[in-house]
Amino acid sequence: MNRTTVVQIVLCFCASMPLLTSIGAADWPQWRGPNRDGLSADTGLLKAWPEGGPKLIWKAEGIGVGYSAVAVANGRIFTLGDQKDSSYIVALDLQGKELWRTKVGKTGGNYEGTRSTPTVDGHLVCGLGQFGDLVLVEAASGKELWRRNLDLDFGGQVGGWNYSESVLIDGKRVVCAPGGEKGTVLALDKATGELLWQTREYTDRSDYTSIVVAEIAGIRQYVHLSQKSLVGISPETGKVLWHTLRQGATAVIPTPIIAGDVVYVTSGYGVGCSLFQVSRQGDAFKVGEVYASKDMQNHHGGVVKVGEHLYGYSDGKGWVCQELRTGKTVWREKDRLGKGSISYADGFLYLRSEDGKGTVALIEATPAGWKEQGRFDQPLRSKKNSWASPVLAGGRLYLRDMDLLLAYEVAKKG
Repeated sequence: MNRTTVVQIVLCFCASMPLLTSIGAADWPQWRGPNRDGLSADTGLLKAWPEGGPKLIWKAEGIGVGYSAVAVANGRIFTLGDQKDSSYIVALDLQGKELWRTKVGKTGGNYEGTRSTPTVDGHLVCGLGQFGDLVLVEAASGKELWRRNLDLDFGGQVGGWNYSESVLIDGKRVVCAPGGEKGTVLALDKATGELLWQTREYTDRSDYTSIVVAEIAGIRQYVHLSQKSLVGISPETGKVLWHTLRQGATAVIPTPIIAGDVVYVTSGYGVGCSLFQVSRQGDAFKVGEVYASKDMQNHHGGVVKVGEHLYGYSDGKGWVCQELRTGKTVWREKDRLGKGSISYADGFLYLRSEDGKGTVALIEATPAGWKEQGRFDQPLRSKKNSWASPVLAGGRLYLRDMDLLLAYEVAKKG
């Protein structure tokens, strides 16, 4: 029996196991939630916080050093972290007890610690280390099923901050962006780890953004942003469906936001934001820039779209509410909370400052202005920036700070 057959049998066996259920509506199974847009499906959450913030229900220490956020699915929590000997994928139960950990690869980097968030697909979990080690494991046990290295196996070329994207699992494919002359984006067979395709006509160096899957102009596709390009790619063949130049600077990090047939991108270092319209005539795609603006220069905390408005932190301007279709700034607030990351749930924005206190604020998601309904300073702060995005799943708020994970109860009682 060959290796491929063995892995396929294991995957079939895992699919029949009753231990883990299918992903639920309130899960957060990957980077930026179910649809990679920073929006949680949770409802019934607190509309205001008491003084000092919501109740801290547990803390988990020793999970490993890293800037990785968490994925929550099937009654378990998954993240990545560096220990002394290796980076690891780590699984916890919903009480914060460690269940297993599996080696990923080389530790460190110019910022010590992991960057990527694991991706959960039913009974499987995929994790990417900062030096290109890509590992697929069983969610129930952590047993390794296959591994690849983006540099050694696929000619990867990434910037100086190392691999930071969170891989996409889409049907039978594991999709990520090693970058480089062999092709910026690739798809691997989920069952075997074998290469399905690599975009030889798209060979930009990879930056730090994560791939998004969407239907644009009636065609399902993968959207990827590099430091030079914004592209749409066929999931089946890896063919580039459309391509437009969009020049970034130094590091391009935030995940693109897609609304119908428009794609919104933003990055820091003075670049700003752009909205592109994608259309199709027959088999040919056309891409046009709707606007380019400096109003949203988001470095790495991300932007969320709620209704027809965008919310996020813009370098030099503070927290901004922006009209998606026009790029117009509706409001901005610079003084009440420092630069940081953002997520959304049940009508509210959860903002997390990256500064020394790691302050978390609850803001109504409204174009009517900054309407704050509570805040607290994160306890047990490390001396590092709190860059991991807040995660909302199952009535809880999860905050990762290096080797510490905090879980807060944000669901209404009764």
